[in-house]
Amino acid sequence: MATGRTHRPATRSRGIPEATVARLPLYLRALTALSERSVPTVSSEELAAAAGVNSAKLRKDFSYLGSYGTRGVGYDVEYLVYQISRELGLTQDWPVVIVGIGNLGAALAGYGGFASRGFRVAALIDADPAMTGKPVAGIPVQHSDDLEKIISEDGVSIGVIATPAGVAQQVCDRLVAAGVTSILNFAPTVLSVPDGVDVRKVDLSIELQILAFHEQRKAGEELGAEQGAEPAVVRPAGRGAGDGNRKGPDGDMPAVMPA
Repeated sequence: MATGRTHRPATRSRGIPEATVARLPLYLRALTALSERSVPTVSSEELAAAAGVNSAKLRKDFSYLGSYGTRGVGYDVEYLVYQISRELGLTQDWPVVIVGIGNLGAALAGYGGFASRGFRVAALIDADPAMTGKPVAGIPVQHSDDLEKIISEDGVSIGVIATPAGVAQQVCDRLVAAGVTSILNFAPTVLSVPDGVDVRKVDLSIELQILAFHEQRKAGEELGAEQGAEPAVVRPAGRGAGDGNRKGPDGDMPAVMPA
């Protein structure tokens, strides 16, 4: 079976935009669910709704794949599953190494979705000697001293970093030097890589902070609606406006500061 080192997806050479590439997994997930229910065809509207995009964008994305569907029938589900899987490089075996087998790394190792989506966890690697040989999700952990040898022997081109932030760059440098050209980074830090190396960052804290922003905004909108949505009054910034103008280090401050 082919490995990740010998074949790479054709999306760049075919000029598929990165935004479209980012949506292909969403389409594939929706199509896989339809396939599991033995649904033979699907309209662009139905598939777009299942993937969370609008139908016009979906049809534009599929045009890059050369798939236009059949008027009055829609898209063939099984063919689209194959077509998108091929574009994403999932019709072959991609060996992956996970570096850093703490709680997160162990959880990733036990994730059952890798195998069904074209990925094989080739090795689990950790710097702690006490972890060496310990089975995690049925795979024995190997010491980080053997990282380069493992990557070479298994033909690994995709690495997952689940280490603390302080050592992530060092691990990244070793992965790249050993031949890894794609990295999924769970460490809370920005990695520096040379041209030709792709990095995808997953930062759960950032995603939670974005959700917190939206929750705060929704709460403010609800409070405003309950109070009749009266606009805040901003007094002129001149002197003599009472308590609404307080003296600050840079002069008079308006009663309501801009966000």
